[in-house]
Amino acid sequence: MGKSYLEFELLLQIEWSGLQIPKVEYQAIPSRRFRWDGAYPEIKLLYEIEGGIWAGHNGTQSGHTSGVGLSRDYEKNNLAVINGWRVLYFTAEMIRNGEAMSLLEKELEEK
Repeated sequence: MGKSYLEFELLLQIEWSGLQIPKVEYQAIPSRRFRWDGAYPEIKLLYEIEGGIWAGHNGTQSGHTSGVGLSRDYEKNNLAVINGWRVLYFTAEMIRNGEAMSLLEKELEEK
């Protein structure tokens, strides 16, 4: 699966900041097919970009806002936590206003 515009935008911000580049489309639970948008395996940190959270505001649904999609996301992220991972979630606004970078910088500096 290709990267979304938001995934690409965050990766550019990370590169420009000089932070370590994350692994992308990372499969943190080897026995499952779930993948996270980005990962820093050495500190067990995953992130997900939730670009479609407003898709249902006009009656439409994306894969992440449907009941099936939300259930799958909950299962995926609960498995990550149970297996010792921390998961950060970023919206488009958080990427654009720098909040996503601030959170990543803080997490990477502390470890």
